[in-house]
Amino acid sequence: MDNSNTQGSGGFKAGLGNLFGGSAPEYSNTELAGVPLTGMSPLSPYLNVDPRYLLQDTEEFILPTGANKTRGRFELAFFTIGGCCITGAAFGTLNGVRMGLKETRDMAWSKPRNVQILNIVTRQGASWANTLGSVALLYSVFGVAIEKVRGAEDDINTVAAGTLTGMLFKSTSGLRGVARGGLAGLALSGAYALYNNWDNLTGSSSSSSRLY
Repeated sequence: MDNSNTQGSGGFKAGLGNLFGGSAPEYSNTELAGVPLTGMSPLSPYLNVDPRYLLQDTEEFILPTGANKTRGRFELAFFTIGGCCITGAAFGTLNGVRMGLKETRDMAWSKPRNVQILNIVTRQGASWANTLGSVALLYSVFGVAIEKVRGAEDDINTVAAGTLTGMLFKSTSGLRGVARGGLAGLALSGAYALYNNWDNLTGSSSSSSRLY
């Protein structure tokens, strides 16, 4: 019975082969396992795929012609402004709660006290959000403008944008205020640039010490 089924299936396959112009030879799994594949060695015993092709040493992102691999200042400006506004609102809220509790400590817990604390929290949150958001907006505008003028993106743009932001933000306080704002912006932007390049500076210093 089994022999007849085997012969019948073989005859059916042969008939299909003859129908399409010829019969392909049949091989068992044992015979196929020993056939070497060009460029696919060593093969995985579980998958008929070379594991080396699964390791990608290069980036898989396709960038347009002339595009940078990192985000520019214009793209980061939205994140910077929004983050500073949220940070200012959070800090102002905490400061408003502290000030509200301090100013109403002689009042009993009642609705007027809660309303007064809420008003102080609202004013402080909006004030700090407006302040930090304005600073971030000025810094982003100066950074994008300097990058377009110089045609380069480096730490000089960061320090220059920070210095000009501090000077313009304190421009209503006179020359002394402008000088103080410029120094503050220079210090903060310089510290930020130093933080970004700290790994490169420490790596270069360690390599130079090894040479000597």
